Amino acid sequence: MTRWAMVADLRRCVGCQSCTAACKHANATPPGVQWRRVLDIEVGQYPDVQRAFVPVGCQHCDEPPCLPVCPTTATKKRADGIVTIDYDLCIGCAYCAVACPYQARYKTDLLAFAYGAKPTENEALRHDDARRSVATKCTFCVDRIDAGLEQGQTPGVDPEATPACVNSCIADALAFGDIDDPQSNVSQLLAGNQHFRMHEELGTGPGFFYLWDRNPT
Repeated sequence: MTRWAMVADLRRCVGCQSCTAACKHANATPPGVQWRRVLDIEVGQYPDVQRAFVPVGCQHCDEPPCLPVCPTTATKKRADGIVTIDYDLCIGCAYCAVACPYQARYKTDLLAFAYGAKPTENEALRHDDARRSVATKCTFCVDRIDAGLEQGQTPGVDPEATPACVNSCIADALAFGDIDDPQSNVSQLLAGNQHFRMHEELGTGPGFFYLWDRNPT
């Protein structure tokens, strides 16, 4: 089997937001919609203060809370773990947005572009009217993954088949691959480092892992 997953190395992320910008460019999401965000977190008390940057978005859960609440079966989970939305079935009820503990769902009712009423060249090229008045979210750039696989490429290794946010990361903090393959890049990262998943205690089984330290030797 194949289980696509993303890994973020919190030791490397510098909070540059390149992944956020790349996601917006690749998907032409409207103002205020960020399928990929980077949280800026400060912890501790002066003078012992630390800062961390944490990329977040849809976690593509093994047990996505958004799926059972959808009254039209618009939200689906593929065999490879990617959670998708069928815009033709979605009625925009936003139950999924309420159910998601990761605040990863968006709904846009009004047509909006980055610089007013006129779309940029990229927005015009990538605009999809089917994404209005329905739930939207990160898809792990599933179109790139599927197209790449058809060409015999490996997602997470070949850039054309890899999510845009991963390709754009200037610090190599993001990685993508098949965690069911013990030899994949992401499996090797998880094997060599201590890691956690957000709200794992909820039983959602997120497909997004965070590295924070090397495993003791």
